[in-house]
Amino acid sequence: MLKAFIMTRPIRVLVAKVGLDGHDRGAKIIAMALRDAGMEVIYTGLRQTPEMVVNAALQEDVDAIGISILSGAHNTIFPKVIKLMKEKGMDDVLLTGGGIIPDDDMKTLNEIGVGKLFAPGTTTSDIALYIKDWVKANRDF
Repeated sequence: MLKAFIMTRPIRVLVAKVGLDGHDRGAKIIAMALRDAGMEVIYTGLRQTPEMVVNAALQEDVDAIGISILSGAHNTIFPKVIKLMKEKGMDDVLLTGGGIIPDDDMKTLNEIGVGKLFAPGTTTSDIALYIKDWVKANRDF
């Protein structure tokens, strides 16, 4: 017998730009697409620190954090965010993101606990579906 998955609230996603990267057009497009897909989205704006992102995610009780990175700092930022999430007991929150990230770096980041990372050209529907499927499989609300 299949158990029905009934959500009692919208999926909550925090979208963030970490570091000095000032290009946020893509992050805003993703945020709007996730809203259009029925999710509640919190966009933190530019120039956030990993600490600011994790604290906002904790306060907002999000199911997922999406970080947009175009600066090349992904190998510094994602491990720092994962470390802070673990310290705060956020083991059931998805950390995902996208931007200019080489395939080998994506694999390394996945190995430390970062979810799927999306390259430029990924459809917004693929990103929304990934988040929905992950939340369905990993969150209990």
